[in-house]
Amino acid sequence: QVQLVESGGGLVQAGGSLRLSCVASGRTFSNDVMGWFRQAPGKEREFVAAVSWSGYPTVYADSVKGRFTISRDNAKNTVYLPMNSLTPEDTAVYYCAAAPTMRDLITTTHIRSWGQGTQVTVSS
Repeated sequence: QVQLVESGGGLVQAGGSLRLSCVASGRTFSNDVMGWFRQAPGKEREFVAAVSWSGYPTVYADSVKGRFTISRDNAKNTVYLPMNSLTPEDTAVYYCAAAPTMRDLITTTHIRSWGQGTQVTVSS
């Protein structure tokens, strides 16, 4: 079982930036595909970005392409999500997740672990 702990959320003005981090502990982190999801109030959880065990390839939701960049440091058991050009529509709780494959993660058919979430609020 992988335990995931997110950090880096907060309140930022539109156009600003934040960097989310997710630290993994437990079973081997480097074998898993890692990703980020988000859930806005009253909406379903949605996929944001994913990165394979090697750091490439990466996959993004259309809504964040060109603004968010996912990366990982297997030596630190950490996955990152720098977010730029934030808009109020990015306001949500952001969750880190681990899965065996990219498809498992993006479709949420086999998520090994979820983090507890970190709140991102973008003011207009």
